[in-house]
Amino acid sequence: MARDNRDDLSSPKGLRGPFVHRLGQPSDRFGRFTESVARAMGTPWFLLALTLFCGAWLLYNVIAPVQWRFDSAALGFTALTLILSLQASYAAPLILLAQNRQDDRDRVQIEQDRQRAERNLADTEYLAREVVALRLMVRDLASKDFIRAELRALLEELERDKDTEKAETDG
Repeated sequence: MARDNRDDLSSPKGLRGPFVHRLGQPSDRFGRFTESVARAMGTPWFLLALTLFCGAWLLYNVIAPVQWRFDSAALGFTALTLILSLQASYAAPLILLAQNRQDDRDRVQIEQDRQRAERNLADTEYLAREVVALRLMVRDLASKDFIRAELRALLEELERDKDTEKAETDG
């Protein structure tokens, strides 16, 4: 029976490209890309590069001849403001996507830790029961002193029996 995919919103129909597999499932490339961008944006090198870019932009548009300038100080460097706004508008969702992926990984790790803890608890309880059973068995076992005392008693009984037999045969 064919499955009706009209209500399946997980994979848009007709979407193809580097971020979607043949079967319509999203690939992991986009997620890795977002994480690498978010990781790069959180470095001092990114801040340094952005500062140098803005400084060069401002310096060029102040010092260069008027006909070569492409952004005006009189208008508050509108083009630079738009570029930085565009960068920020893309940075925020990419960072959120990277955080969502990290949350998913954390959720899986927590579940695996919980399962491992349950197994460890079950193993510990099993070992505790085994130790108790061994202690009970050892408690019922005869000690060295008990065995020595029993052997001495048997030796004494044998000596008495031997002496009694000797007395009966001599007498």
